[in-house]
Amino acid sequence: TEYLSRLASTLPDALSIGFMVNSGSEANELAVRLARSYTGNNDMAVIEGAYHGHTGMLIDLSPYKFRGPGGKGEPEPWVHVLPIPDSYRRPDSRFNDEVRSGMSEAGPVAGLLIESMLSCAGQVLLPDGYLEEAKAAVRGQGGLLIADEVQVGFGRVGSHMWAFQESGVVPDIVVMGKPIGNGHPMAAVFTTPEIASSFGGMEFFSTFGGNPVSCAIGMAVMDVIERDGLMERASELGLRFTEGLLSLKDSHEIIGDVRGRGLFLGFEMVRDRKTLDPASEEATEIVDSMRGMGVLMSTDGPLHNVIKIKPPMVLNEEDVDDTLSKLDRALSGN
Repeated sequence: TEYLSRLASTLPDALSIGFMVNSGSEANELAVRLARSYTGNNDMAVIEGAYHGHTGMLIDLSPYKFRGPGGKGEPEPWVHVLPIPDSYRRPDSRFNDEVRSGMSEAGPVAGLLIESMLSCAGQVLLPDGYLEEAKAAVRGQGGLLIADEVQVGFGRVGSHMWAFQESGVVPDIVVMGKPIGNGHPMAAVFTTPEIASSFGGMEFFSTFGGNPVSCAIGMAVMDVIERDGLMERASELGLRFTEGLLSLKDSHEIIGDVRGRGLFLGFEMVRDRKTLDPASEEATEIVDSMRGMGVLMSTDGPLHNVIKIKPPMVLNEEDVDDTLSKLDRALSGN
């Protein structure tokens, strides 16, 4: 269709086959199914703290869920969890070696499902070379690299349309959702013709995925992103946000780290910048205070002490400055 072709034009040439579905969860399920069909393997690898969806299988692939309230606490035998490559909390770790050894221990897998920038794990940017090493490591175990762009795609990071593009790595499968329909339930999976054909004679279809209304909405979203320069605006406003957050960090000891890219940002709250004792309760208080002032935020990360900032991409300079001013008041206890 015209819409799938338009999405494909934003991706590396190899990722030319697209499937339309109705949610990010459905898209990630399809991505895993493609990986299993192509490789003949069953096991999967994920990153600690990750969230990939709410279906039964994706709960099992989401440490954020199975280690959380109501979860089993431990992964299923077929799920292999790699550590978060967190440069703030583990600055001396050799993350590339870590992903290589982790995949080696996992053995044969269908794939590594990973966000191109880690969201629920605490707004963590992947270290230089990590995604490249991850792709080599998963390929070494017979698996595919699946980039989950559901939360970070469509220009939010400012520098590129898709966060994985910043690394120069081309994933085997890319999953997109959330902003794709600006609130309308739709999502997509893109991969190579070779991987897409691995279903063989088994038909894939989605009753409502790719229906004319959804495609029209998707086209309208792309029109706005391009016409209003939202990717470039994400870069500009993200810089404004980051500079403001760094200024708040200078004024408030409780802010230990500011990180992110474009309009995918977060700041980690700690009670002591040396011990990095997490200020989880204080982070929740800040979120509650900001809600009272009309700004919605939430906490994330395994320690629940990272406040994430992922605003609508149509915000303006006044919105950024207003948020920073209210954050200053909240952090000051006013």
